[in-house]
Amino acid sequence: MSSVLYYALPALGSYTLLSIFLLRRPRLLHPPRAPAFRPRLGAHRGGSGERLENTMEAMENAMAQRSDLLELDCQLTRDGVVVVSHDENLSRQSGVNRDVSSLAFEELPLYKEELEVYFSPGHFAHGSDRQMVRLEDIFQRFPRVPVSVEVKEENEQLIHKIASLVRHFDRNEITIWASEKSSIMKKCKAANPDMPLSFTRWRAIRLLLLYYLGLLPFIPIPEKFLLCFLPTIINRTYFPFSSSALNRLSATVTKWLIMRKSLIQHLEQRGVQVVFWCLNEEADFEAAYGLGATGVMTDYPTALRHYLDSHRAAA
Repeated sequence: MSSVLYYALPALGSYTLLSIFLLRRPRLLHPPRAPAFRPRLGAHRGGSGERLENTMEAMENAMAQRSDLLELDCQLTRDGVVVVSHDENLSRQSGVNRDVSSLAFEELPLYKEELEVYFSPGHFAHGSDRQMVRLEDIFQRFPRVPVSVEVKEENEQLIHKIASLVRHFDRNEITIWASEKSSIMKKCKAANPDMPLSFTRWRAIRLLLLYYLGLLPFIPIPEKFLLCFLPTIINRTYFPFSSSALNRLSATVTKWLIMRKSLIQHLEQRGVQVVFWCLNEEADFEAAYGLGATGVMTDYPTALRHYLDSHRAAA
């Protein structure tokens, strides 16, 4: 046993030192990737705290605040139209208990006159525009604005139509594939491999595991974006569990695991841009940018623009 330790301990010490060294200097192993864009201000659902979510009015408002990224979810209608909608079922958004996939585009109902802001419970958004829009409409109106497109369902027709629209509007480099599920992301990548990928839930867990094992500096990373929740919002504006005790535990554990400046800086140096969601308060903006994140997704682009401009002026 002593002879094993005699060789194992120095080897482990050398590995640890090398891992820490390369964690801080990743470009020695991995050439830096120049980003096509850097999203400092992302508008979640188009800025769903200031206008009705995912409407053209919301997008216009977000762009008036010089948003760098529009975050959207897509669904497919019965007649094959890709529409911008967070939910497949329209009950919450429109008060109509029908799925998007069961209706033709022209049959889609209007949004409700007000919608609760998911990440600001008790706050409601209003707007004069209540129409659902096509993804094509967004691409036509904002041809060079980066967009993150999240796919929630394993619908290959939807995935291929999104991929085709992205190619048609020549926006491969500025449209991000996003999904929590690795099985969906695999299909997205196959449909259009030229679009940048974001981490799925499993890939993010793997990333953390590699980081804490010291292996991350040695492993290639195909993703270009980590779109991640900021742990400090759990049990305040984000409630992933129905139990308050579980939410408190989740907040404590994920804060310890994720909010590591050395991890964020390592990813940024390797060309992986970190964007935290969905932050609606100045203290959370401060925490995210303080960790070295590229950007923040928010329901309130006006508030985030004010924060960014005021801190740029102070600097």
